[in-house]
Amino acid sequence: VYAGPPLDAVQANVNKVLEVLRDPKLKAASAKEIRKEKLRLIYERMFDDVELSKRTLSRHWNSMNVAQRKEFVLLFRQVLEKAYIDKILAYTDEKIVFDRENMVSETQAEIQTIIVTASKEIPITYRVILKGGAWKVYDIVIENVSLVLNYRTQFNDILAKNTPEQLLEILRKKVKGQ
Repeated sequence: VYAGPPLDAVQANVNKVLEVLRDPKLKAASAKEIRKEKLRLIYERMFDDVELSKRTLSRHWNSMNVAQRKEFVLLFRQVLEKAYIDKILAYTDEKIVFDRENMVSETQAEIQTIIVTASKEIPITYRVILKGGAWKVYDIVIENVSLVLNYRTQFNDILAKNTPEQLLEILRKKVKGQ
């Protein structure tokens, strides 16, 4: 199965996000949960949660059993949603430029984009991997800060003093808002 160019895959998904954010029927405060659900569905198609989790945990991934890994993937997705959904919903029709595609290997690429606001340009790189015939995002680099490396540092600090089970408990509390 030919997945097509990775830039096209990222652009198609970003355009779907923009359609949701620009939809006048979904602008009302009462439609916020519907907007969130539509964005969740796009996220599921666009991202590889397992790859993102593996790369974030790095060497600690292997110290978790299968059940812990599954729970980590689910909790980490919820942590990311809590951290980023309101920022995404705050989009106010900034221009997004799809700058270039850099093939790192046959199955990995980096897609460079730029968000152009009234006052600045924000570089965003999507790191993607070819899996199951589709290009999936496993990291986003915003203004030279990698999502994976940022969370890896935090989780390494936690796991230096705690067990994987204790990390999961910390994430459970974070998801519940405690």
